[in-house]
Amino acid sequence: MRRRRFVAGTAGAVAGLALGPGPVRASAPALRAAQWQAVPAPGSTPAAQLRRISAAGPQLAWAVGEEGRAGPSQGRALAMHWNGSAWSKSDLTHLNYTGRLSDVACVGSAAAWSVGLPAGEASPLLRWEGATWREVTFPGRGEADVGLESVAVGGDGRVWICGRRGGAARLLRREGDQWRWLAPLPVASASLYRVVLRTPNEVWVGGDQASGGGWSGLVARWDGAWTVLPPITGARLSISGLHAAATDDVWAVGTEAGVGGPPGRPGNPVLVHWNGAAWSQVQPGFSVGSLTGIAADAQGRAAWISGWNYQDQSRSTYLRRDGQGWAVVRGPAGTATAPYLSDVTPVPGTAGFWSAGMTSPTPAPPTAAYSERFDA
Repeated sequence: MRRRRFVAGTAGAVAGLALGPGPVRASAPALRAAQWQAVPAPGSTPAAQLRRISAAGPQLAWAVGEEGRAGPSQGRALAMHWNGSAWSKSDLTHLNYTGRLSDVACVGSAAAWSVGLPAGEASPLLRWEGATWREVTFPGRGEADVGLESVAVGGDGRVWICGRRGGAARLLRREGDQWRWLAPLPVASASLYRVVLRTPNEVWVGGDQASGGGWSGLVARWDGAWTVLPPITGARLSISGLHAAATDDVWAVGTEAGVGGPPGRPGNPVLVHWNGAAWSQVQPGFSVGSLTGIAADAQGRAAWISGWNYQDQSRSTYLRRDGQGWAVVRGPAGTATAPYLSDVTPVPGTAGFWSAGMTSPTPAPPTAAYSERFDA
């Protein structure tokens, strides 16, 4: 069952966690030397949003999401391509799919994979091979209870997808040309939203699980068998991004939706750290909004977190690793009404990063696709 929503709850602490390492502080002058810059992403039909972004290098990146959204209804699949100088919209009209694309992963300079939310009874698996996107057959394709949520590709070429089948959260793996669903995650009523790789044989997933009348944050590891970390407790809390530098050094971000209040109210950003024994909470530097993704630097250390600060929407908001703590960094001014970032990713071979999202926090016209770039 999918529970995560865009909006969340009132300001409050994440329950059940110890005080975390390194408080977040305002950005220091040294962090202002290199800045985020807005990069136009034209061509999509409002309302449009980019949900995930992946780069193969300075000359190639993909971002996916949806366009043409009207009210609560899903829009059409959107895929945008960076060629080193500009974004352009990729043609998807030949595909038998109209829903939102939820994730993308580049594979070198010639290929990419993308997955999407179910539209009708189909959750698509797409592959780019240099000329066009095409649908790929996999076990369970077209089944009513199958959903694909996030995709990652290892250096060995294996493709990992988190989703659901048979009423359970699972991983779908591709080795060579063979697809295989792995053992179900041993957690009832779990939803997975992100899959990341630490090594070719160590896969991490994040999402949420049923807890009382709501849900709590979920992080688990697959290395041939499942290891489920203790729940990240809170009032309707979901994990949307994570980074594992080691089995005892894991960062996770998300949103705590809270309880009660009007629909559409903002929630509480969540930033937690796993030290191998327990989760600890880190105050993210603002109390109302969300944290959405984590990107690592070239040394594999968590470096940037994308977010949205409800109390200061004039610019995009990031957290940047600063020694043992995190520093709040603001994006460019005056480039969007109130930009909302959904993801952040490194640019391989450089010290740069991309982020992606939309020009306002509400996916309704005239909201458009939006991206920013950090060139160190």
